[in-house]
This record gives sequence, C-alpha cells and structure tokens, in this order.
Amino acid sequence: MLRTLLKEVKEYKAASIATPLFMLLEVLMETMIPFLMASIIDDGVNAGNMNHIYKVGALMIVVALIGLVGGLAGGRYGAKAATGFAKNLRGKMFDHIQTFSFANIDKFSTAGLVTRLTTDVTNLQNAYQMVLRMMMRAPASMICALIMAFSINAKLSMIYLIAVMFLGVALFFIIRRATKYFRMAFPKYDELNASVQENVSAIRVVKAYVREEEETSKFKKASQNIYNIFVKAETNVILNSPLMQFTVYGCIILISWFGAKMIVGSELTTGELMSLLAYCMNILMNLMMLSMVFVMISMSTASMERISEVLNETSDLKNPEDPVYEVADGSISFENVNFSYYKTSEKLVLKNINLDIRSGETIGIIGGTGSAKTSLVNMISRLYDVTEGSVKIGGRDVREYDMEALRNQVAVVLQNNVLFSGSIYENLRWGDMNATDEECRRACELACADEFINRFPDGYNTHIEQGGTNVSGGQKQRLCIARALLKKPKILILDDSTSAVDTATDAKIRRAFREEIPNTTKLIIAQRVSSIQDADRIIVMEDGEVNGFGTHEELLEKNEIYREVYESQTGGSGDFDEQ
Repeated sequence: MLRTLLKEVKEYKAASIATPLFMLLEVLMETMIPFLMASIIDDGVNAGNMNHIYKVGALMIVVALIGLVGGLAGGRYGAKAATGFAKNLRGKMFDHIQTFSFANIDKFSTAGLVTRLTTDVTNLQNAYQMVLRMMMRAPASMICALIMAFSINAKLSMIYLIAVMFLGVALFFIIRRATKYFRMAFPKYDELNASVQENVSAIRVVKAYVREEEETSKFKKASQNIYNIFVKAETNVILNSPLMQFTVYGCIILISWFGAKMIVGSELTTGELMSLLAYCMNILMNLMMLSMVFVMISMSTASMERISEVLNETSDLKNPEDPVYEVADGSISFENVNFSYYKTSEKLVLKNINLDIRSGETIGIIGGTGSAKTSLVNMISRLYDVTEGSVKIGGRDVREYDMEALRNQVAVVLQNNVLFSGSIYENLRWGDMNATDEECRRACELACADEFINRFPDGYNTHIEQGGTNVSGGQKQRLCIARALLKKPKILILDDSTSAVDTATDAKIRRAFREEIPNTTKLIIAQRVSSIQDADRIIVMEDGEVNGFGTHEELLEKNEIYREVYESQTGGSGDFDEQ
C-alpha cells in the first residue's frame, strides 16, 4: 500500500529529503541553547565574567538564527513536498479512473470517488507533511535532549526516562482506541457527499415534491453520524493534553526538589538545573508532538486504504498487445454472445445472441423495460466485454482493436444525455475538437437543433449550465445527437435518445440520417414503433434474447410481441409494457 502511494512523490523527492534534514539542523541548534545558557549563568553571571557573557551570548544568537533558518526551510520544503504529493496523487487517481470500464465504475459510488479525491487525499497530505517534519524533529530533539541531560546529571535525568516510558505506554492505549473510531469515520463522508450530490443534482424534483425538510433531515442524520464518531475519537485523543500537563509539572516539581537539594550539597550548579528544566520541557513537548504524529497517521490509515483501493483497481478492459487501429466498415456481428454484469452471477443479461448487421444499415431495437436493449449496444463500443462469444466490427473482434480507435468510430448517444458547462460550440466539439463552426452548424441542422439555437440571443455561443439545466430535455437530446454526428462515425447508436422530441422532429432527424449519412450503420433504440418502423430491419428484444429480427412488415406478420406493441400504440393506450 505504502509503495503504491509513495510512487506519487516523483519530482518532490528532493523536497521530501531536504525537509527532515533541515528539521534536524533546527533540532541541533535548539539543543545547544540550554547548554550555552548554563555556561552563561555558571561561567559568566556567577563568576562576574562579562567577556564570557558577550561571547557566549553572541554564539547563542548565531545558533538561534541558524535554527530559525533550518525551521523555515523545513517548513517550506515540507509544504512543497506534501502539496506536490497530494497533487500527483489526485492526478494519478483521476487518470486511473478514466481507464475504468463501466464494471469497475459500478464498484465505487460517485460520492465515494469524490471523497477519496478530496477528503482522503487531504488527510494523506497533512499526514505526509507531519511525518516529514515531526517524525525526524521530535525523536531527534528528544534523543539529543536526553543525551545532554544525562551528560549534565545522570541521576536527575532518570526522572525524564521514567516520564517518557510512562507517557509512551499511556499514549499507545489512547491512540489505539482513537484509531478504531477514525477508521469508522471516513466511510461516513461518502454518505454525507451522496446526500449533498443527490439533493443538488435533483433540486428541481426536491422542490417540485416539497421534500426540502426530508432532504435536510437526511443530511443532518449523515452529518450527525460523522459528529458522533469524531466526538468519540477526540474524547480519547484529548486525554493527551491533561496527561502531558500532569507529567510535565510532575517532572518540574521532582527536578526542582531534588535539584535544589543537590545544589545545596554542591552536586549541581544553578546553571545546570536551569538547563535540566529547559530539557524537561523539550523532551516532553516533543513526545507530545510525536503522539500527535501517530494520531494523524492513525487518522490517515483509513484514507490510505481507500485511495490504494482505487489505484490498485485494474480495468476489466485492456488493449491487446498488437492492437488494430483501422476499423474497416460499420458491419456488426454477434456470435453466440452471452453476457453478465458480474462474473460470479449465474443469471445472464444477454443470452445466445446471434446477429449480422451490414454496414450502412439502419437497425431499430425495441423491447420492454429490462429486456437488455442498452446492454446489447454496450457490447459494440466495448463498454463491457462479453462473457462468452464475440462481437465483431468490420470483420474483427472488438477485443482486437485499440479501444480509443474503436470508440472514435462508434458514436453513442446514451439514455441519460449529459452536457457540460460551456458554450454550445464547446459542447459540440466533444465530438471533434477540431471541428469548424460550419461543421458544428451542419451537425446541428441534421439533428434539428439549429432551429432552437438560432432563437437564443447568443446563438451557438450560448452558455450551457452544468448538466444542461438551462435547456429542455428535447433540446439536450438534439445537441447530444449533433455532438455524436461530429465524430463522423462508422456506427451511430441512439439509445432512446429521441424520446423527448415530438414525432415530427423525430421524423426529420431520421430522414436526415437516411439522406446525409447513408454509409453509417445506425442503431436506434426506441419505445415508439413510429421511430423505427422505416428502419431496414428491427430487433425485438425480450428478457435478454432476440425474439425477432426482420423488417417492419415481416415482424407484423410473424412476431406476436411486435404486433401487439404496434397495435397498442396505433390503436390502444400506447403503453409499451401493458400486458
């Protein structure tokens, strides 16, 4: 796990090495100051030697300045290394998520991925900076202070050793209990983010159904869960402070008591006692810093596991060793295809699919809800891999192609149309980033989108809000179709993507496809028979199987399901799923 994460330090290795070295320099300088102070008191003040006071005082100033420079440099390089590490980690995670197949993405919730990219990485960033600065500084400072204290008076310094052992054992049990709660807390952030995401993305539905109070209650519950867990964790961690105060003051009292007796007995000087008291604070405060490092590490352990889970996830879909980059034509062939979304599942979503579609054909696909229409077309652009059998495009198995080359030749307009924040031109150029303004306008004419775009005051420069919230469902569908057409694909898949447009516009779009892109293979999933009845052939899906495949006339004559749907829509209720 650590090896996976530390790979992302990359160009910040030098800063990561420099940070603890500068912190070590600061520690060495800090350790010298009490020793020099003792010399000023004993050999300067008590002896009345002003020359010695000036010399050692000047040396103390130099030592303090060097320590200050070391501390500042350590802080600067530590911040650079930690923020750079976090930047690389986020970039690596985001890039890795882009390689996921739909099956991989299904394993992680959207809210869970957002939490990993934000909260979890921030936790790791803070922990990394703390480790670079304090894991070197605190132990080194504590060890140096102990050595100096023992060199002054070994008998009195045993008090420090006992205090360190006492605090070490106590902090171990405190951190152990706190870690359990921190591990429970971070997955709760997923629930909180999910609540926010659902509410914001569906705010119109929330307001339409007057569900503000229920949504607020859901958010408060998720927030309360995080609060309760962190209160339990912090209740344990907060014991650090009183325990530390008790130990520090106990040490000061014991050292002052025994030290005073030793001064009276001429076993210790006043300057040495002052140094020992200074080292007392140094040792115990560094032990407290070290305890906070362990607390931070315990908090970030859960985050490390969650981030590693994403980085170690391997995509189900991989390019072959010697991929094919050219798609010959838009012909499609399904040969004995079986498919299940989960490898361990015994239930097949697609069963024994055998189809041959010629390049340039227009194929309609119809079937009831859950009949696997979308699953069928997902096999074509290799959004999922078949469980058994093969899907061929242009005479070759889709698994032989370079995935980017294949998907560039297969344009898909999904059921859930998505537009991104930016102008209409910017959204259209997702299909072809080098498309000219004229090509964009021509694609919109084919998709019948130009008629409403021209009514906008800013035309094609109109700003689209995130998710396309400032355009209607039908307008969004037509913009997505235009975007797909700009790819100039060999295969065009419309997954129920004209359901929000009126029948007249639907007919115009289909006529434009027939006349303007005759060599492109077109697969149109629809619930309306009128949208596909003039297709070259129609596939009737039922329960993951091909129930019928033929022309409109052939299916009316031979296929009972198609005939019932046609009659219900032309003379009945129009409900496709009505028995």
